[in-house]
Amino acid sequence: MYTSFFGLNEKPFAITPDPRYLFMSERHGEGLAHLLYGVTDSGGFIQLTGEVGTGKTTLVRTLLGQLPKEVDVALILNPQVTVLEFLQAIANELGLKLPENSNSPMAIVDALNLFLLDAHANGRRIILLVDEAQNLSEDVLEQLRLLTNLETAKQKLLQIILIGQPELRDVLAQNSLRQLAQRVTGRYHLEPLSRDEADRYIEHRMRVAGAVGEIFEPAARREVHRISGGIPRLMNVICDRALLGAYSQERRYVDKAIVRSAAREVAGDPSAPAARPAWLRWSVAAGLLVGAAALGYGLANLPGDRPAENSATAPAEVAAIADLPSNEAASPPPLQADPEPTVADLAATEGSNLGERLADGRLDGSGQSAIAGLFERWELSVSDSVDVACGEAEAAGLKCLRQRGSWSMLEILDRPAVLTLTDAAGNQHQALLQAVNLGMAELSFGGEILEIPVNEVAGLWFGQYLLAWRPPVGNGNAIVPGSRGPGVLWLRRSLARLDGVEDPVDDDYFDATLEARVRQFQRDHRLSVDGLAGEQTQIIINSQLSPDGSPRLRRTSLSVAGSAEKP
Repeated sequence: MYTSFFGLNEKPFAITPDPRYLFMSERHGEGLAHLLYGVTDSGGFIQLTGEVGTGKTTLVRTLLGQLPKEVDVALILNPQVTVLEFLQAIANELGLKLPENSNSPMAIVDALNLFLLDAHANGRRIILLVDEAQNLSEDVLEQLRLLTNLETAKQKLLQIILIGQPELRDVLAQNSLRQLAQRVTGRYHLEPLSRDEADRYIEHRMRVAGAVGEIFEPAARREVHRISGGIPRLMNVICDRALLGAYSQERRYVDKAIVRSAAREVAGDPSAPAARPAWLRWSVAAGLLVGAAALGYGLANLPGDRPAENSATAPAEVAAIADLPSNEAASPPPLQADPEPTVADLAATEGSNLGERLADGRLDGSGQSAIAGLFERWELSVSDSVDVACGEAEAAGLKCLRQRGSWSMLEILDRPAVLTLTDAAGNQHQALLQAVNLGMAELSFGGEILEIPVNEVAGLWFGQYLLAWRPPVGNGNAIVPGSRGPGVLWLRRSLARLDGVEDPVDDDYFDATLEARVRQFQRDHRLSVDGLAGEQTQIIINSQLSPDGSPRLRRTSLSVAGSAEKP
């Protein structure tokens, strides 16, 4: 929903494990090193523990992507099973044909032993990796210990890695399991992120998702860490909700207030108003304790806001975020504290006075002049009305694209565009963005040309734009998988040219191979990855091929992909 608004390729804070988003903090680096040690060493157990949401499963996925070719893994994700079911699951994971007496644990262990000996003789290593290992019963843990007895004269045949929550340490500390605990050759506990690591974690995930600039303000990132306790999964949930909140308010940046609102929604009470002022909660408490006289003294001597930036105990459940109002009560802010300025606020007060000039009418921000200026760039004279102008442009072989997006998307589309700017009073104005160069935007207001810093323009712009483009073939409608025709042939040949293929296949059918190539192109250019060659996809392909002499937005000679453009 919000990805195109912020210029992202995909949602950056999905809670499903994805190795592409792995943030290698010092803790995660050490944890991965322990897992890799377990893969390359022989014998015993490797134990990795961590609180819920600290990234254990993501580390496992990363490990699976780095395995040597000679290693086979049996991955057990649901360990709440009996001894027999556990052995059967291992056999199924390894592709081992169960013996005729498949209901006998002893028969399965014998078959497994023969399998491991054969694998060892062929130079292969077998790893048993058990996730959520704190749920293993004592009987299954004892069977695991017995499996480590499968060995040759020189080494163990099975390496076992246990991944679990902190309770796993308590389980293995039981006296009845001391023989198993003695075989644990490597232990590591994954801690939550520090404040600095949390700050870099948010930035890392935003960059992987395609963000070009800073969207989370520093104060917002600090607040995410304070509320989540540095647990990545909680950070993901809060950040995702915060981006949605900023999008719903048409705000280009996420500030501290949006993060707090997102945290309340995540806690399950989206309709709840902001927490009662801290000073009010303090006054009630003081009144109950020492009466009205002490209350007056207490209000006069309230301490400043001192949030615990590095809490030693991180919350273990999302619901813990609901305690946010109570945490605030523990250290109330000054009564007259001003909200922290957002990046957009700074942009409106620093640099030139574009917002003021628009508000007091010193610039021609009418839609008529902006529309006329846009089509003049296409050497076309049109009517004042947008709808009529776009109809006239279509008759001349052009097409209008009215969208809401990000600044980075405008630069990728690389076409002059009419922007809707909003001044401090909420009044809307139209400006023709006709060039971008070295962080400066060239805007036309009724023919008056101004060069304004991009950051300042972005502070007044909430994503609405209109641009014109020339469809390469047909009417410019989306070219969809399964279709045939000249549009498909153009799409196939154009992508082949961009790939450097001199003699592409002449096939006008949109097959699965072409769809995969379209998806890759969209992914590379921060578009919504849907496999459909829609307007934005066609515009960018045209920009890269430069076939029609279309007016361009950027003055530099850099193409979208970073290579030199054709003249």
